Amino acid sequence: MSLARTAYSLIIVIATVVILIYLKEILIPFILAVIIWFIIREVQTQTRKLHIGERRIPQWLSGVISFVLIFAVLGTVVNLLVVNIKGISTVLPTYEQNLSKVIDTIDSELGIDVLYQVREWSGSFDFTEIISIVINSITTLIGSAFLILIYVIFMMLEQRFFRLKFSSLYSEEKKRERANNILDEIDQSLSRYVALKTVVSLITGVASYIAMEIIGVDFAFFWAFLIFILNYIPNIGSLIATLFPTLIAAIQFGDLTPALYVLIAVGLIQVVVGNVLEPRLFGNSLNISSLVVILSLAFWGAIWGVVGMILSVPITVMLILTFAQFDETRGISILLSDKGMLDRD
Repeated sequence: MSLARTAYSLIIVIATVVILIYLKEILIPFILAVIIWFIIREVQTQTRKLHIGERRIPQWLSGVISFVLIFAVLGTVVNLLVVNIKGISTVLPTYEQNLSKVIDTIDSELGIDVLYQVREWSGSFDFTEIISIVINSITTLIGSAFLILIYVIFMMLEQRFFRLKFSSLYSEEKKRERANNILDEIDQSLSRYVALKTVVSLITGVASYIAMEIIGVDFAFFWAFLIFILNYIPNIGSLIATLFPTLIAAIQFGDLTPALYVLIAVGLIQVVVGNVLEPRLFGNSLNISSLVVILSLAFWGAIWGVVGMILSVPITVMLILTFAQFDETRGISILLSDKGMLDRD
């Protein structure tokens, strides 16, 4: 029986991975819609605290206000990104020329063939292709905006029935109460993570935008948006978010001095936000092993790319919280946790 159960579990895991890979064009917009929905709910919670006279704002009105506000911001961001992407496309030839100047400078100063070393390490180096991959990824994301909007609208229309449908799955009161507790814990943890991570990433992006504008980096909004997105990726996201605009500054100016300014400014912002602000906001609320974070980052990145990396922590949090509620899977939750201690201990 144990062997059969193991075989069934293995088949389910393989089938799940295959489904995640082949349906990613549908699942990724849906997951992004869920994140936006969480943000809207957090804004809705805050707007519910406002009063009209002596009465609170009705729930339906706070939902409409939150929806319009979030999508007005997203629409503005999309328009600015489109303008920046068009501008970047026009200056790519100039960037390639400046890249040659930077490489020649490094070669003469350090006495090494940088381009040869990079090619030896990575196999090939095409700056235009790298920028094009980044732009295409963001353009694809923008292209999914309408589908994401539809998902969010229907989730907001259905959200008042979620709890009722979920409770109806269980006939026994004890099981229903336990299921509702699991749902509440997952909801609160994910809502907190999405809200706080968005705030932290926004602060990092805005501060980086101001720094790059002062230095004079072209299309500072685009690179700041990239920093905002990359900060959702745990551990390596902040490193890439620092190195990428530094490289861009060097290529734009054809000189290493502005790049050094960007490295110091953006790097300092990342250090302050990542090591001072973020721990104060999050505390120990995310009970995840660092090794598990890296493994989940690699796994979800392999099947869903950059979006999978961004979603890796929320998915892992949900798994830990869910597994902890059942005796059969509690051991898995303990292994995934930071110090082996769960809330129920």
